[in-house]
Amino acid sequence: MSQTDTGRIVTERQGHILIITFDRPAKYNGFTPEMGEQLARAYTLLETDPDLWIGVVRAEGRHFTAGLDLPRWAPSMASGQPMWPTDLIDPFDLREPRRSKPVLVAVKGITFTLGIELMLAADIVVAADDCRFSQLEVKRGLLATGGATLRMAERAGKGNALLLLLTGDEFDAPTALRLGFVQKVVPTGTEFDEVMAIARRIEAVAPLAVREVIRSVRLADESGPLAAAAEFQSRQKFLSGTDDFREGVQSFVERRPAAFQGR
Repeated sequence: MSQTDTGRIVTERQGHILIITFDRPAKYNGFTPEMGEQLARAYTLLETDPDLWIGVVRAEGRHFTAGLDLPRWAPSMASGQPMWPTDLIDPFDLREPRRSKPVLVAVKGITFTLGIELMLAADIVVAADDCRFSQLEVKRGLLATGGATLRMAERAGKGNALLLLLTGDEFDAPTALRLGFVQKVVPTGTEFDEVMAIARRIEAVAPLAVREVIRSVRLADESGPLAAAAEFQSRQKFLSGTDDFREGVQSFVERRPAAFQGR
């Protein structure tokens, strides 16, 4: 199988940001098993490299992704194999090991199945105004197993989620914004610039504090608000002992931008 057939995931560093790009535009970035493993490795690189603080996911071509290239995934689905290698970070954020660093996603054009589940598993999503979304597994005799059945209902309510999950109907970017699936809708062609602008604003703040925010929100979501509140003091104690906190205080005193180091 040639690289053109299998597609690839390309990574690029810009400062503390890791840009993760789907690169199979001739096939609408339809995901192959090779791309799946490479994506999990990119998320694992983000998590394990101390110089990387933020991930940004994007795609080449006019479309984000048409979803899984089903004929190539069918054998592993039939055998019950996990989609991602179990020793790597799960891009769907449904099992250990899990990421602690923020992931932002820029979507455009066709954004089906896997594409929706990846963006729902991320932290911030910017959508081009030409987006076409569909969670269409039921039209292929399948169940959405990347988190859509959990996160769509959580964001939009059970009825709104089931309307989309049970029909596989397409919906547009304004609908995705209304239902809380994306955070911004921008003119097509500007979605990557917008998501990078947000990423750079996050890059300018304290990375350890950012990870604690993600941790607290996740804990509240999965274990309830009281579980998250019970850890406020201990996590604040941890942060107040870091070099970044000391830099934050010093920059406040000196009235200058802080230069955080992530330690």
